[in-house]
Amino acid sequence: MRLNESIFKKSFSYLFRFAFLISVLGIVLFVVDFGFDQSSEVQTYLNAFYFFIVVVGIFTTIVRYLTQRKTYKPKVLVFDAFSIAFTVFVLVAHFFGEEASRHISFLYNDTWVKVAIILTFIREFFELNINFKRTYLNPAQLFILSFFGIILLGSFLLMLPKATYDGLSFVDALFTATSAVCVTGLIVVDTATYFTIFGQTIIIVLIQIGGLGILTFASYFSYFFKGGTTYETQLTLTDMTGSNKIGEVFSTLKRVIFITFMIEFFAAILIYFSLDPKLFESFYERIYFSIFHSVSAFCNAGFSTLSNNLYESGYSTNYFLHLILIGCFVLGGLGFPIVVNLFNYVKYFIAKKMFFLTRKEQSSRPWVLNLNSRITLITTSILFVGGALLFYINEYDNTLAGLSGFGKVVTALFGGATPRTAGFNTVDMSALHFSTIMMIFLLMWIGASPASTGGGIKTNTFAIATLNFLSLAKGKSRIEVYRREVADISVRRAFAVISLSLMVIGFAIIGISYFDSEMSLLSIAFECFSAYSTVGLSIGLTAQLTSMSKLILVAVMFVGRVSMLTVMIAFVKKMKQKNYRYPVEEITIN
Repeated sequence: MRLNESIFKKSFSYLFRFAFLISVLGIVLFVVDFGFDQSSEVQTYLNAFYFFIVVVGIFTTIVRYLTQRKTYKPKVLVFDAFSIAFTVFVLVAHFFGEEASRHISFLYNDTWVKVAIILTFIREFFELNINFKRTYLNPAQLFILSFFGIILLGSFLLMLPKATYDGLSFVDALFTATSAVCVTGLIVVDTATYFTIFGQTIIIVLIQIGGLGILTFASYFSYFFKGGTTYETQLTLTDMTGSNKIGEVFSTLKRVIFITFMIEFFAAILIYFSLDPKLFESFYERIYFSIFHSVSAFCNAGFSTLSNNLYESGYSTNYFLHLILIGCFVLGGLGFPIVVNLFNYVKYFIAKKMFFLTRKEQSSRPWVLNLNSRITLITTSILFVGGALLFYINEYDNTLAGLSGFGKVVTALFGGATPRTAGFNTVDMSALHFSTIMMIFLLMWIGASPASTGGGIKTNTFAIATLNFLSLAKGKSRIEVYRREVADISVRRAFAVISLSLMVIGFAIIGISYFDSEMSLLSIAFECFSAYSTVGLSIGLTAQLTSMSKLILVAVMFVGRVSMLTVMIAFVKKMKQKNYRYPVEEITIN
């Protein structure tokens, strides 16, 4: 009896592995299908194999429920029921003909078959045991390798014949993929005219993955389907997400994914209604534009399907669209922990101040909005308002000339917010006043907030550095703010990040100046600051660079996204903490 059970278990194990392998093959084939032109005969064989994959997927899911003795979550049951029902309807629509299945005739399309394959792949992939072994890779190495792997895959996808109209070299494909995954926005070819809809879709998927991180998706959905994970995986994800407790790691991932998709969804709806229908040839083109720019804005990527970004007729004076995008990239640049903490504070404030619904023990909580959130929000507000005000003053008689009073204010707000890693532009960047460009340098270097989709040295780093020299000026030996003392390790990290950022940017400027010596130093420095801070603003230099200079910017974008400190933590050998301390001696500074 036990022998028969063992045989059955092995048989089912082979079946599940087979289902996973052919689902992977299905994903590869339909990417090839989209990327290359197929003859009618090859297309027929591909379609037959697609149907085989989805049938195996349905069969495997049913067998899993019949053979595995475990309780599935209601959400998993709903997902599986929907997947099976959807796949069955697609099969009925195809095998019984469009006329015989009139009520579901909209499913009589090969695209829906590919959707069914994606659902099959998702179910089989996340049923695997995804464990992050700290023995082989520490969290920093895992984080870096995940980005590197997605960039390489994206590069090859962008080189597919049907991704572009005229083909793409490897260097340009690598540059574009890096810019998308690192949510930078610098481009070497025009996204609007060079890439097909398929190519633009690859770019926006890379932006979404880069904004959230592939490990976020893989970890959460594996947990979603399996209902649990190993302690080692939780420990690794705790380091990567910054969760305070190991038990909170998956709830943190859930919030990150939920907040991202909800903001992008509502932003896409608002963008859709803000657009002039006359600018689009079809309803679907308008929807695609809305989704693309919603994702690009929230992820602070700066990519656009317009040749001149938002500085184009019909868009440059659409101030409602500009305000929506400002809201998107400000929320994306705040960071997920700050957005969650802010949401909790607003909920607490409304319950206590407006409806008096807070219980006695809750009303005495002194710090609903924590120190990290307070510093981030204050620094962000000062930079946003200060940047907008300076932009308004500097450009009043320059790029803002000719705009209405309201238009000047909105454009100034946009100009003050976008350098902090958003990358969109509503004015001619080459026409900006020199003083404005200098201000943009500073805003780009500071960038967004920690644990956000943006880059730069981060607002908290800048705030700690500022608080430090104010403390030194007052004769204090510690940084104290809001009746709290900032930890010494935070101060050390802040100055390490500042020093490393200037070193990386400096070496990049030297390297590009060597390979493109005819370019002006201002233009080179602007591109390097933009690349490191993953901003994406450009004054027209990127596309003119040589291949070596482009590769330097690729490296700078990558380091800027993962941070140089993370690179050093990943590859520098760790030292054991000693139980003794050497005598302290001061070093002369000035």
